[in-house]
Parts: sequence; C-alpha cells; structure tokens
Amino acid sequence: MQPIDFDEACEFIRQNHRHHLPPKGWKFGIGVNDGKSVVGVVTAGRPVSRFLDNGYTAEVTRCCTDETKCAASKLYAAAWRAAKALGYKRLITYTLKSEPGTSLIAAGWKVVYETKGGSWNVPSRPRVDKHPLEPKLLWEPK
Repeated sequence: MQPIDFDEACEFIRQNHRHHLPPKGWKFGIGVNDGKSVVGVVTAGRPVSRFLDNGYTAEVTRCCTDETKCAASKLYAAAWRAAKALGYKRLITYTLKSEPGTSLIAAGWKVVYETKGGSWNVPSRPRVDKHPLEPKLLWEPK
C-alpha cells in the first residue's frame, strides 16, 4: 500500500477503469504497488445517496486496478482500515449486479441491498447518463 494524491489516482482511473470516469472529489485514496509502480487505486468520499450521508458513512467511489492479482481485495480491505482510523463507522460501495464481487468477498464484505438501477435524468433536473443503468448491489464490510 502507498499514499496517492488525487491527480495521480484520477489519471490511473482514466486509463484503467472499465466503465467510470474518475470521481469529482474524495475524502482519501490509497494506492497499491507491485514494488515498482502503482497497479491499483481506491478512492473514498461522501456517499452518493444523500440518505446515507450522515457524516459517519464513507463510500468507496472507485476501485481500479490493472488486473494485478489480489490488488482490488487488498485495496478494499485497506480502505476499510483507513476509514475506521479516520472515525467512520460505516464504509459502503456499489457494484453492478452483473459483476461477481469476488474482490469484495475476498476482502470480507457482504451484500446488504440491491438497487433498482435506472437513470437519474428527470424533467426537473435533466442529466446525461454517463454510467451503466443496470441494478447495483450495495456492499459493506462484515
């Protein structure tokens, strides 16, 4: 594990994430390396859902690797340790329902909820969807 700054994390995500752009902001991030270079990053910030944004919950907003074995599970575990050290009582993240969640399971996380998915585009607040619209699974550490 290693410290990583926001700009470096965002560039790694731009180059390696399958379906998301970098986050707009963060509370903290962590990098993992193979002894030579960064092979993965995790970013955490405020929960996207305003209903979960209680000041004691953080959300993993991106976990991205170059597919180095075990990197993602190490990042999820490190994110929970860091969140607890910063005083957070809960850490959450979402995956697409079609994703297996293998790294989360390996890091000791569990599914706690399934969203309906869909668009955030509504007449009162038009938006361009830049993310997958399928249902998502909400995870948290056991």
